[in-house]
Formats: sequence, C-alpha cells, structure tokens
Amino acid sequence: MEHGSFTDNSAATFSLTEEDHTLANAVRFTLNQDPRVTFCGYSIPHPSNARVNIRVQTTGDPAREVLKDACQDLMLMCRHVRSGFDKAVEDFKASNAVKAMKIDSQDSDSEESE
Repeated sequence: MEHGSFTDNSAATFSLTEEDHTLANAVRFTLNQDPRVTFCGYSIPHPSNARVNIRVQTTGDPAREVLKDACQDLMLMCRHVRSGFDKAVEDFKASNAVKAMKIDSQDSDSEESE
C-alpha cells in the first residue's frame, strides 16, 4: 500500500505486510545508493504486527519508480551473491573430493608397503 500526496509524487510511504527488518533494511540500503533519493528510512509500527513502513523522498522522480528500481537492483545483488555462493560450494565440494581421493590412495599405499 502506498501513502502519499496526489500532487507530489516525489515523496511517499510504502507499507509492506508480512515483512520485517530483513527486507526493510536491505531496501533502505539499496535506496540510499540511488542519487535520486534525498531521504529514505523505515519503521515497524508495532513488533507484533508483521508490517514495515518505508518512507522515500526523491529529488523529483516518482517515489514509486525509485522504489521499484531499488527492488530490482536488490534482486540483481541477491542473484549475484547466490551465484557466487553456489560456485564456492561447487569448488569446495570438488576440492574436498580430490583431497579425499588422495587420502584414500595414501592410505592404500601405506598399507601395501607394510
């Protein structure tokens, strides 16, 4: 839900349900990277309600579009982190498989020499 002025689209408050600090802080960080943003922040009205309010004020661009761009940037960052993580896991598994084979071959060599 968006709360704002009908005449000034450069400032609005967006209320996101079923969300908490995890998403709100990530969106806030991404918004702060955008040079079009003059202010952004979030609040959680009450700890027992799963809802966050994100306030966005811009230099003139519609706040809705700036928030949408920030969410798309955040999705790209998450994809990049996920692909890096997946590659690191694959590399780790591959290196451990080689180490395990070397250990096994060393053990069998030492057994044969006895």
